[in-house]
Amino acid sequence: MRTGISYGKVKVKIMANLLGVDVGTTSLKMVLFDENGNILKTVSKSYTLISKEDRVELDPLHYWEMFHSAYEEIRSEYSISALSIDTQCETLIMTDGQGDPLYNAIVWLDNRATVQAEKINDTFGVQKVYEITGQPEITATWPACKLLWMRENEPDIFEKIEKIFLLEDYLLYKLTGEFVTEKTLQSSSLYLDIRTGCWWQEMLDFIGIKPDQLPRLMDSAQVIGTYDGVTVVTGVMDQIAGSIGAGVIDNTVVSEMTGTTMAIVVPTDVFPPYKEDNRVPCHINYDGNYCLLTWTPTAGIALKWFRDNFCEGKSFDDLNELAAQVAPGCDGLTFMPYLCGSIIPKYNPAARGAFLGLTMEHTRAHMVRSIQEAVAFMLQENLDYLNVSCQEIRSMGGGAASPLWCQIKADVTGKKIITLKSAESACLGSAIIAGVGAGIFESVKASCEKLVATDKVYYPSGTDYTQAYERYLKYEEATV
Repeated sequence: MRTGISYGKVKVKIMANLLGVDVGTTSLKMVLFDENGNILKTVSKSYTLISKEDRVELDPLHYWEMFHSAYEEIRSEYSISALSIDTQCETLIMTDGQGDPLYNAIVWLDNRATVQAEKINDTFGVQKVYEITGQPEITATWPACKLLWMRENEPDIFEKIEKIFLLEDYLLYKLTGEFVTEKTLQSSSLYLDIRTGCWWQEMLDFIGIKPDQLPRLMDSAQVIGTYDGVTVVTGVMDQIAGSIGAGVIDNTVVSEMTGTTMAIVVPTDVFPPYKEDNRVPCHINYDGNYCLLTWTPTAGIALKWFRDNFCEGKSFDDLNELAAQVAPGCDGLTFMPYLCGSIIPKYNPAARGAFLGLTMEHTRAHMVRSIQEAVAFMLQENLDYLNVSCQEIRSMGGGAASPLWCQIKADVTGKKIITLKSAESACLGSAIIAGVGAGIFESVKASCEKLVATDKVYYPSGTDYTQAYERYLKYEEATV
């Protein structure tokens, strides 16, 4: 809560500074905002994951060391009123009773637990899992599968586990000593019942976990303690933080983030029913309602792959200039963007990418534009899959820096594409959550209206992509 200092009869208000922390797959970013949303300082720290075959790990203490180092850089210059953290959902950390790690963090990308995912699928079935957890597929990503792998492959370590954290939980514990978690983060654990907001006991029994090994469940934006005099507030998972930082507070506005992957977040009041041919990924949202969340494993990374391998010395601006030389529809060339498999709407990890319809007339410029169009087609296909009728799309990530790409998305979807003045949407979202939890802001909605600043607006130009989109869907049906 803000306070003031009185000098005689004059009370001087002290400006609150809010720290938003975004812990990504390979880097951590902290941004300190004042209560008007101005950025005071930004600090980033990178780390290298330990990867071998299907395993991806990191020493849990390394996350804390990077956090603490970045924090000290900011704290040495500025006061901090409150902080909140967003992280990826499925990175698993297992410790003893004192919170000392027993094993490396198993990062969300880790794929060792495929056999265990199949066992869970055989036991519970996709429909039951979806109707309880909101997750449409049972994959090695989910913490439940990772824990079952530990039980079957590292039984000596498994028996010693007393505390099970996801990444946000672990950092909150290091800050406050409180063993707590929040529900947006746990929605894809596969052992949270998102209908009730409680642990799913049947799944815990199957994987051999007791509830007292798991953190106490809390809502987002709740004060849990202090660190160094700073109020520490429960956060949200990373994609929800980004959507808050983009001002997405109801289903009239959707956020899309085109970075390495593409993620779409849609707030909703309704848990969608199970349908065999349309299972929509659903998470608990920051406000206790739900949000639909889809992602594709290949988006901006496809353009980077093409640049690195076929456009040596070219910048992304250079690629945009090339793409602008080509007519919409790429003269019949279609890119299938499945370099890392397909997740939504068709789940097929074995799917692979391709340039289809390639002729002697096509150039490197055609290929660049076809990649950009394919990502826009994925966006439209996912909006159709989610049955979304929004008024506008808030665009984030590296893709939002390309006017051409934004215009292609506007023309393909028929929606306004709006970019943001701040590139730090996830950190801003976490700072807003910190401010709400600490009582500095009245609500997420009010703070978004005050702090989220939009930048450019791209309106549909009337360019007709119908034929190109139908061609994309036809090729997808045949290849995915």
